[in-house]
Amino acid sequence: MQNIQNKRTVLKKALYAAFPNTIPILAGFLFLGMTYGIYMNVSGFCFWYPCLMSLTIFAGSVEFVAVNLLLGAFHPIQALAMTLMLNARHLFYGISMLDRFRGMGLKKIYLIFGMCDETFSINYTAEIPPDVDRGWFMFFVTLLNHLYWFAGATLGGIFGSFITFSTEGLDFVMTAMFVVIFLEQWLKEERHESSLLGIGLSVLSLAAFGSDGFLIPSMLSILAVLTLLKKPLTKGGASL
Repeated sequence: MQNIQNKRTVLKKALYAAFPNTIPILAGFLFLGMTYGIYMNVSGFCFWYPCLMSLTIFAGSVEFVAVNLLLGAFHPIQALAMTLMLNARHLFYGISMLDRFRGMGLKKIYLIFGMCDETFSINYTAEIPPDVDRGWFMFFVTLLNHLYWFAGATLGGIFGSFITFSTEGLDFVMTAMFVVIFLEQWLKEERHESSLLGIGLSVLSLAAFGSDGFLIPSMLSILAVLTLLKKPLTKGGASL
């Protein structure tokens, strides 16, 4: 009985510590998730399509693209290539989280599945209180963000038929949310070498490869440069 009570205390502490970090994601995911659900609805799909896809895929950009894939002819190779191209950045997220996921047990399976951009940003940079279990903290951050997206997509799918205003431009909320996350990390850093390197290398890749092809080269160059400069940046107090 005592063990059960201790377990509940550990879970409660982790949940209470995780939730405040996900509040900005709650607003963004509900809004953008509803946009996705409405988009599915006006494209002719029942509400359970966005409901099921948000629960099992949990990759916002892929889910938006999947609408056109479902409406067109079946091309599995094209769908695979598109998915890999859109989510190639998750390979680098996974590499960055290898040490943090060690010893997580079965939780690691869900942490890998549910690691979206926003969840990665929180779990990688959050200052977890010393009395809070790190594994359960990351688990609840992942679970809460997953539930926010699921709830938004489902509500959008249900109420989409009642929406009459134009939804053009609503997807900009994701860009705005990334800007907020970056600014929060910037304010936490004592020095900004790693952030400035990321911005500079991304701008160079954009100039070299254009807006359609800069994402993967920019991430490769950021990974390579930060790996080479890890020791001097860490000694200098910069946050990686």
